[in-house]
Amino acid sequence: MSYELDAIAAAVIGGSSLMGGVGGITGTLIGAMILGLIKSGFTFVGVDAYVQDIIKGIIIVAAVTIDMRRNRKKH
Repeated sequence: MSYELDAIAAAVIGGSSLMGGVGGITGTLIGAMILGLIKSGFTFVGVDAYVQDIIKGIIIVAAVTIDMRRNRKKH
């Protein structure tokens, strides 16, 4: 099992920018905790692992979109 998607999702949820230059350990740890809570909730409810990956992908896309809009307003 690979954990690349989980690592990227935790970093992005924690506020790290995929465009580079922004991010920190604290935010990534908070993102990992949030992702763990989401994953535990999905497992508790009985959501399929493939659906969980799709939802994590949607979360990553949403976080990147928010980050891009936030960076656009700064410039």
